[in-house]
Amino acid sequence: MRRIDRLFKDRKSNILNVYCTAGYPALESTIEVMNALQHNGADIIELGMPYSDPLADGPVIQQSSSIALANGMTIKKLFEQLKDFRKKISIPVLLMGYMNPILQYGFEKFCADASSVGVDGLILPDLPEHEFETEYGAIIKNHGLDFIFLVTPETSEARIKNLDALSTGFLYAVSSSSTTGSDKNMTDVKTYLQKLKNLKLKNPILVGFGIKDKKSFDMACENANGAIIGTAFISAISGKSDIQGSIKSFLKGIR
Repeated sequence: MRRIDRLFKDRKSNILNVYCTAGYPALESTIEVMNALQHNGADIIELGMPYSDPLADGPVIQQSSSIALANGMTIKKLFEQLKDFRKKISIPVLLMGYMNPILQYGFEKFCADASSVGVDGLILPDLPEHEFETEYGAIIKNHGLDFIFLVTPETSEARIKNLDALSTGFLYAVSSSSTTGSDKNMTDVKTYLQKLKNLKLKNPILVGFGIKDKKSFDMACENANGAIIGTAFISAISGKSDIQGSIKSFLKGIR
């Protein structure tokens, strides 16, 4: 059984997925941050591959990407860092990023390298549904990777059902049509999540965008299997000399 499937089989609720930017705050911080996340209660690590034009990301994550790129982070460098990470990290790890640098690297080579180091799946917000179905989905599947699509409150019911059918692992419910880190009306989010719940979808649902503390995490988990925290986590480790201590303190506050 795949790691993500096993996680959701063993745990039906309160799944915590934490986004971190590869190569941030320092180029060689990647594995240190991942280790600290696992040891302090994260269930899934969503590892962001820095990109110069991250459309879905707000200013905090954009800045972390800019710093990581300035530090020298590349996809090639990331795979070098991840070469032996499975010796220490057992929880699911996803790569989140954008198509342009992956296509420059070579899509098939990217999927092969991701699979060979032990990555579980991909989140690529700008990979269109049609191109996934006609070209890229088969490559992803051939390399044993899960692929997670995003849905928003504006996504039609028919499209939600199709994206759910195409996704494996889980479905990423964006809390609203905005960038990461924006404040959300959690009452509106609750209504949206209840709508998704009533559709009886195939995949578990994790909620992202605007989940920043214990209150918003717990509220998201009332109507979904768990939630994704990114901006608040990046802010918690920014400018800190004690990365491990900062991560422990932040996750303790969520859990």
